Amino acid sequence: MNTKTRPSTLHWQPALQRPEEYVCGLDDIHQAIHIILRTPRGSDPHRPLFGSNLWRYIDYPIERAIPHVVRESVEAIRMWEPRCRLLKVTPTIDGEHLTLRVQWRAADGVINSTEMLWR
Repeated sequence: MNTKTRPSTLHWQPALQRPEEYVCGLDDIHQAIHIILRTPRGSDPHRPLFGSNLWRYIDYPIERAIPHVVRESVEAIRMWEPRCRLLKVTPTIDGEHLTLRVQWRAADGVINSTEMLWR
């Protein structure tokens, strides 16, 4: 996270829910993964294929939704985030809540993970 007026890196984007700030580097990839998974495919008129189809499984029983949610997550991240190599997506169930832990490797070779509460 940064608050400079001009980012000095090639890859950056405005920080979500933090006006006047931006993210770059690994934080940019973490945020991009969240955006990819939370954007319903077809909702961006300029990029109709952008996002994921996770929304299709929101009303499925959690046990039936898991394989679909993992598959959709893997496909969307591989398609839309070329700066990282996806290693695995691990679902964690807590009652009716499902958290996705996305493990990925950036160009530096270090394994990172991004967690997202799906429902």
